[in-house]
Amino acid sequence: MFNQQLWLSPSIHPVYARLICAELKRRGFSETQILEGTRLNWNTLHHDNSFLSFDQMHRLVLHALALSQCPWLGIEVGRHTDVSAHGAAGYASIVTGNVRSAVGIINRYSSLRQNIAAFRIDPQQPAMLVLDERLILPELREYLLGHFTTAILRLLETATGLPMHQQLTLHWPMPETQWSEAYRQVAGKVQFNSDQLRLELPIGYLDSPCLASDLEAERLALRDCENQLQRLVRGGSLSERIKQRLLSCDSQYPTLEQMAAQEHMAPRTLIRHLGDEGVRYQTLLDDVRCDLACWFLSQTSLSIESVAERLGYLDPTNFSRTFRRWLGVTPRGFRQQARRSSSEFDASTSTDL
Repeated sequence: MFNQQLWLSPSIHPVYARLICAELKRRGFSETQILEGTRLNWNTLHHDNSFLSFDQMHRLVLHALALSQCPWLGIEVGRHTDVSAHGAAGYASIVTGNVRSAVGIINRYSSLRQNIAAFRIDPQQPAMLVLDERLILPELREYLLGHFTTAILRLLETATGLPMHQQLTLHWPMPETQWSEAYRQVAGKVQFNSDQLRLELPIGYLDSPCLASDLEAERLALRDCENQLQRLVRGGSLSERIKQRLLSCDSQYPTLEQMAAQEHMAPRTLIRHLGDEGVRYQTLLDDVRCDLACWFLSQTSLSIESVAERLGYLDPTNFSRTFRRWLGVTPRGFRQQARRSSSEFDASTSTDL
């Protein structure tokens, strides 16, 4: 299990959550049904570009799988993932010279959109793309690998104009199931139980030219990517840096004045910069405490009193009152719901759908 800081840190651009919502709407589900129990807000999700945590994406994907009853949902979402979803890196990849360069760009700048996984060219097998998994849980693996597979194929087909279905071999790192036909529709040949997700491309495909190749457009797009990457290396936006600092705290949370000092700025300057990003310090603090509370209650056996203490509450009753204001349920009730949901998921995955 990942530690709580990794689990709750910003890791995924909300566009990938919006794509799930769009797929579920195509299937006839309402906005209320799509986000029920996920603790996500529709308007915030669709208008705020702040990265989601892995925890938020985890809740949304599990709910989407249960709602749709479609274990291969990732494949369907990936098929509707336009190049624009990948931001500046996606644009740079279709205006570069050839497929080899496009894959290199997507690999280098994948962290600008997500920290889950990235494709690379296998140096030992130059016609093979391999997915390196960074942050994938077993219960999300089929969805995420399906999405990565069809999304990269759509990007490459957009770049080259060359369909590759019949010439592609998909090495799928899972056993055959009752819905394996969905994977056979992705590639001409599918080999199950592979050690990694691999896409075996047609010989010479990596040297295929990109239809929209434009050196000047590529230069400008790559400059944008590099600027974003350097910002990410520095810790991202101010609100993202503050959230990371708060996640690393242990019961003692800094005041606004103390956080401003850590950011080497005056409190009024901190307030102004956060305002420019559409957030307040107290909101960030409440969000982090709420996320940590949910993580401790669902992922550990700590007593509610110990959870309250870890979050800086000297009085467990005050913590329970605040938690109920956050989520509309008591900490004990939330823990029971989380355990029940986990048991239901284990039961559903133990049988074929």
